[in-house]
Amino acid sequence: MDLGIIGQAAGLFAVTNIDDVLILSLFFAQGAGHHGSTRRIVIGQYLGFAAILAVAVAAAFGATFLPESAIPYLGLLPLALGLKAAWQAWKHRDDEDDEQQTAEGGPKALEVAAVTFANGGDNIGVYVPVFATAGVGGMSVYAIVFLILVAVWCFTGRFFATRPLVAKALSRWGHILLPLVLIAIGLLILIEGGAFGL
Repeated sequence: MDLGIIGQAAGLFAVTNIDDVLILSLFFAQGAGHHGSTRRIVIGQYLGFAAILAVAVAAAFGATFLPESAIPYLGLLPLALGLKAAWQAWKHRDDEDDEQQTAEGGPKALEVAAVTFANGGDNIGVYVPVFATAGVGGMSVYAIVFLILVAVWCFTGRFFATRPLVAKALSRWGHILLPLVLIAIGLLILIEGGAFGL
């Protein structure tokens, strides 16, 4: 494998997915103490990113499953999930921490996948021209490097969420931060994409 392409792929992934580390940290904090939550978050992250890759690869070959005008509306996914998380936080605001943890059970794989895919909608626009010019061999290298780096991102997000200082802050404020971040991401995608004439 050409080290130049590997380096380019790693750089492209890092630049286009830097915000995912924060989102993953919030998901891992939300799932702390829930059996199987790490597995669900990692599966969700891989599902969401695999969907981004699939759409970008297909588009590089000329197939468009998702019209460009539809991409801004992906912001509705994190917006809806953020509103749902805000409602859950509000509903359980007077509960004891232990009771709230038992009730919620941490993030679901499909919720993580939906947020990952929606947040990566703009990545597709960056990946398509790169993939189209890289050819099949180059595209394969990009895909392999990206999928390896998804694991690194998951590890990094979990690492931050389990540092004592960060974990304490996230356990105290995570139930407020996660909805805010998801709602902000959803609104940002909608506004930057010009959805609903915004």
